[in-house]
Amino acid sequence: MHTLILPQNNDGVTEAARLLRQGQLVAFPTETVYGLGGDASDDRAVAMIFDAKGRPRFNPLIAHVPSLEVAERYAHFDARARAVAEAFWPGPLTLVLPLRAHAGLSPLVTAGHDTVAIRVPAHPLAQAILQAAGRPIAAPSANPSGRVSPTRAQHVIDGLSGRIAAVVDGGASAVGVESTILGLAGTPQLLRPGGIPAEALEAALGMALEIGGSAETPNAPGQLASHYAPGAALRLNALSAEPGEVLVGFGSVVGDLTLSASGDLVEAAANLFHLLREADLLAGEQGRIAFAPIPQQGLGRAINDRLGRAAAPRP
Repeated sequence: MHTLILPQNNDGVTEAARLLRQGQLVAFPTETVYGLGGDASDDRAVAMIFDAKGRPRFNPLIAHVPSLEVAERYAHFDARARAVAEAFWPGPLTLVLPLRAHAGLSPLVTAGHDTVAIRVPAHPLAQAILQAAGRPIAAPSANPSGRVSPTRAQHVIDGLSGRIAAVVDGGASAVGVESTILGLAGTPQLLRPGGIPAEALEAALGMALEIGGSAETPNAPGQLASHYAPGAALRLNALSAEPGEVLVGFGSVVGDLTLSASGDLVEAAANLFHLLREADLLAGEQGRIAFAPIPQQGLGRAINDRLGRAAAPRP
């Protein structure tokens, strides 16, 4: 299969929507990372997502829709869920909610759970494609499963060229880490830290969030113990490089590469996956990557979550 690179204009959006309606896979930018889109109501298209990524079938997908109104066709929203959605959508927040009966989503999307992970992205290209396609679009990160998530169209091509129909080139993703996942099917649970800081969600809900999720039976993406991994091994909370290491700095820790020299967590999140790829290239086959300490607050929680999973023992 030849993978097309589509422009970020009306023609590109129209062609992307046409391919999606035909059951093909199209990668497109969101404000977090590039997603690998397929029609969430089409069993074959969703199965193709798992096949293209090499993704375990027990790992659920996020259904992307253009608005809260459309999201309510697929999930049950109580007053609490609706208030959170109105506060943070469109944006980098995924809600895990009870699945509506006869919602029409492929059971592969929910991995057999009675809940569904659903999001309204803010990126204008993602919005245009969703509206033009007129279908809920399942869209995990557009990379081979377990590897570094893509924040540029070239990252998608590097990992999935020949496996998918097209990628829409919308430049670099602004947020750089995946969406925060909030479980609201029961007691509010933080299932994955991400682009919306947990502190903002706790303020909106007026309560502390439980930490949820299971690597054995995940009910949302991003819960596998080993994930987001480059080829090289990682060492975390490093203040200096050891022999054979590429050091990725932050703040006062100066490295070969730097997430943010000023210690800006927003800048660091936006740079994370791109610099993971650059450091992997610099490290080579025998090298290692060391990361400077990142504060465990705000977007730092999402950065540390991704780094911890990237550094975990590989299956």
